[in-house]
Amino acid sequence: MKTRFILINTSHAGNVGATARAMKVMGFTDLVLVAPRWDNVLRREETIQRASGALDVLANARVVATLDEAIEGLHHLCATAMTPRDFGPPTLEPRPHFAALAAEHSQNDDFRVGFLFGSERFGMRNEDVYRCHTCLSIPTDPKFGSLNLGAAVQVLAYDWREALGGLATMLPSVDAASASASAPATQEPTALADAQQLAGLLDHWQQSLTDIGFLDPEAPKKLMPRLNQLFNRAQVTQEEIHILRGIAKAMSQASHKSADGQR
Repeated sequence: MKTRFILINTSHAGNVGATARAMKVMGFTDLVLVAPRWDNVLRREETIQRASGALDVLANARVVATLDEAIEGLHHLCATAMTPRDFGPPTLEPRPHFAALAAEHSQNDDFRVGFLFGSERFGMRNEDVYRCHTCLSIPTDPKFGSLNLGAAVQVLAYDWREALGGLATMLPSVDAASASASAPATQEPTALADAQQLAGLLDHWQQSLTDIGFLDPEAPKKLMPRLNQLFNRAQVTQEEIHILRGIAKAMSQASHKSADGQR
């Protein structure tokens, strides 16, 4: 199961290095930075010093301008925020959520998970949290629950690795090839829509709902975040994305025909 760690608007170079080190010791390598304070943060001295041996993670890391670029190809997004958001995803403790997530998708090697971490100063924006399937809250002392960014990454990386079976599962098995050759054929898992495809669907539905008069763009309230969470819970497949976009297209066409007929 592929895993990506995403740091949004990181302001301290040392935290990027600490994140790379935390990821490497748990066997993860996919790091993406969204609009960090420093354009050259991956090459800064403090970053390299704090990485302490995880230079390969830094070398493979990407810096992108938008969250859309960072979540491309991901199927399940986990926000990290201390404060639950109204209309946002459910707030859960990491271990039980990870156990359920790993069990549900254990046979799908193409399933991709992303962990999102906000700015050290401001945390995550509401609109970024709304895009996630769940909001993770690390159990801490209620009187002092503020974790350093690198420490938060380390805790979640450890819990997620344990849910995936621990580091022992990363070691090659001598009998793996022969076992897979004799195993009965299994049905291919259904391809889930990734976060970018879901965002495109929501944009399409927003326009169609506006066309038919169901959504007032001047007073949208929380309709789209609610629909976002509904589709996240449904674990929409790529085929279903096409169906839902087809429905949205038909709604818009019907609305335009009705408007033309009234002229």
